[in-house]
Amino acid sequence: MNTIAQVISPEDLLKHWQGHRNLTRRVIEAFPEKEFFEFSIGGMRSFSALTSELLAIGGPALKAIVERKERPYQESSENVESKSDYLKKWDEETDEINKYWSKLTIGDFSQTFNLFGQYNSPIVENILYFIDNEIHHRGQGYVYLRALGIEPPHFWER
Repeated sequence: MNTIAQVISPEDLLKHWQGHRNLTRRVIEAFPEKEFFEFSIGGMRSFSALTSELLAIGGPALKAIVERKERPYQESSENVESKSDYLKKWDEETDEINKYWSKLTIGDFSQTFNLFGQYNSPIVENILYFIDNEIHHRGQGYVYLRALGIEPPHFWER
C-alpha cells in the first residue's frame, strides 16, 4: 500500500500562502500611485508589472489545476488601470484561490500537472512555485520601496 507523507495540512498550506498574499497586498498598498506603475531599478519591471504576473498565476493556475485543464501562461491587465484596481483584482483572486482550494483533495497534491504546459510536476510543487515566485517579486518590491524612502511592511507580519 502506498502512503503519502504529509508534513503540512492543506489547510495550513493555504493559510501560509494567504499570509504571503496578505503581505504582498500590503506592499502594493505602500507604493505611491505613480511609482507603482513607473518606478524600477536596473531594468527590472515596475511593481505593477510584477503584480500582473502574480495575478496571472495564483487564481488562474489553481483553477487550471483543479479543472485539470492545461492553459498557457497569460497575463492580462484588462480593467486594471489604477493601484486600487490592482488591489480589487488581488482580492478577487484571493477569493478564487479559496474557492478552488476547497476543491482539492489530499490525494491531488501528489498528482502530476503540467502547469502552463511547461512545468510537469506534482501539484504541491506547482503551489510551492506560486508562493516562491510571489516572495521573489515581493522582495523586488521591498527594494523599490526602500529606494523610494518608504519603509516596507515587516516581512514576518503575514
